[in-house]
Amino acid sequence: MQTQTPKTYYTPEEYLQLEETSESKNEYRDGEIVSMPGGTTNHNEIAGNFYANFKLTMRGKNYKIYMGDVKLWIQRYRIYIYPDVMVISGKPIYEGNGTTQVTNPSIIVEVLSNSTQNYDRTNKFRFYRSIPELQEYIMIDQYEYLVEQFTKNANGQWVLTEYESVDAILSLQSIDFQISFSDIYQGVSLETEE
Repeated sequence: MQTQTPKTYYTPEEYLQLEETSESKNEYRDGEIVSMPGGTTNHNEIAGNFYANFKLTMRGKNYKIYMGDVKLWIQRYRIYIYPDVMVISGKPIYEGNGTTQVTNPSIIVEVLSNSTQNYDRTNKFRFYRSIPELQEYIMIDQYEYLVEQFTKNANGQWVLTEYESVDAILSLQSIDFQISFSDIYQGVSLETEE
């Protein structure tokens, strides 16, 4: 009797078809489907706070902001991924026929978790840097007051700015938007707090 080995390579089309009916989110990494871990309430609060503040502050301006459910297609590495927050300047450029996969974020925000922070800081950032439109990559720690902001300068180099104070204000470099740590971390219970 032969046992069936689970399929280990999928085409992008197969992934998209499976993802339509999947009960959980999965990333696609050049043929491999990788299950995404669930988020914490802190993770959700931080992503939601950034999204809501940006949406309200930038209302009427030519930016789109998406949270969690919109896939990003990274052509160079053949990857579908779900960033926590994406900002697009102007109109979204879609991959495929639908409106669920975009290709042109100018800002990506990831909320760091213990299970994904190494990936967010290394390979995922390398994948993101291949997006021509990307100008800023922001990683927000959900366990302490810490934000790491990478901004692409005029020479194409990525410059790090770190914010580590409860009184800090994150200032985006590519667009006129600021958000205080009190707004980013509103409703969040940090491990360091009693």
